[in-house]
Amino acid sequence: MEAARDQGLHRMTVDVARVISQTRKLVEIESPSDDKAAVDRCNDALLELAAGLQPQIKRHRQKQHGDLLELRFGPKRRGRKPVVLLGHLDTVWPIGTLKTMPWRRTATHLYGPGVLDMKLGVVMALEALRASELQREVVLLLVSDEEIGSPASRPITEKIAQTAEAVFVLEPAQAPNWAYKTQRKGIGNYRIAVTGVSAHAGVDPEKGHSATLELSRQLLKLAELNDLKRGITLNAGVIGGGTKSNVIAAEAWAEIDLRIPTMRDGERIDRKLRALKAMDKACTVTVTGGINRPPMERSAGTVRLYRQAKKLAAGLGFSLDEAATGGGSDGNFTAPFAPTLDGMGAVGIGAHAAHEQTEIAHIAPRTNLLAQMVASC
Repeated sequence: MEAARDQGLHRMTVDVARVISQTRKLVEIESPSDDKAAVDRCNDALLELAAGLQPQIKRHRQKQHGDLLELRFGPKRRGRKPVVLLGHLDTVWPIGTLKTMPWRRTATHLYGPGVLDMKLGVVMALEALRASELQREVVLLLVSDEEIGSPASRPITEKIAQTAEAVFVLEPAQAPNWAYKTQRKGIGNYRIAVTGVSAHAGVDPEKGHSATLELSRQLLKLAELNDLKRGITLNAGVIGGGTKSNVIAAEAWAEIDLRIPTMRDGERIDRKLRALKAMDKACTVTVTGGINRPPMERSAGTVRLYRQAKKLAAGLGFSLDEAATGGGSDGNFTAPFAPTLDGMGAVGIGAHAAHEQTEIAHIAPRTNLLAQMVASC
């Protein structure tokens, strides 16, 4: 990141009516992650909205997921890396959600599936680019599978991040004080499977070795690895096993969610999980899975970005805090390669919830701040 150039930064005029109209267009095109055709319809609409900005467009075609959009704006400058604006157009909401959760506007708020996470943030990025006199190349990367772990887009996101001066993630700001996010936990997904020996629970229970009993012992071991003060959590959110109540279970399993603040913590917990051994020698324990998203650690580069944003926000008349969160985003993938600042999109509450909403009053100042961050790089 170069030293900030405050000269030439100015408060842009944000066309809030246009931002709201364009956001409505995207929200009313439902785009669940598991429906390629639906996400591609939203991609097509986004390209229509961006057409007036005349970006260079690269559409990364996908077979199973929606296509990924890589839009490039501004001049390429020798020796100056691009700034990346990172977002997604997929949502958690299935087709048909609009019937029960329609687009709605009040005097103060916008409602609808995906309005906060994160279609308003994407439109804010277009508005910021529309009013900016770009001094370097800016890449707007919009993926289609973020809500399901980014299985197709991750390699492309990481490749582009390796060329970036900075990455600005268009996820919502962190409630309750609408902070930018300088740290996110890493996420691991594991499956613990136990194989035991079945037997009749009433006739010859001594011949059985219960997989469900062994799984419970293993889960108690996992509970000991939790360290809330350090931000390390393991949660057996889904478990299963057995066939009938009168049969000693031959199989049992659990799906584990792991959250870690640093990659070092992740590597340590991963080793402990893979070293699990059955206490009942007649049972076997198998652990699969791993770290899906590395932590977005609070690096020196990210802190520099936040401090610049805080300074610019003060010039725009509002204060800006920083926050850490246990949730993940695609910023987790870019942080190892480039300074990454997250939460630079919409302000609101209810992501992934039926009351999902954004606050209209924050559209203009937050879009201004995003534009000034791009200009100050």
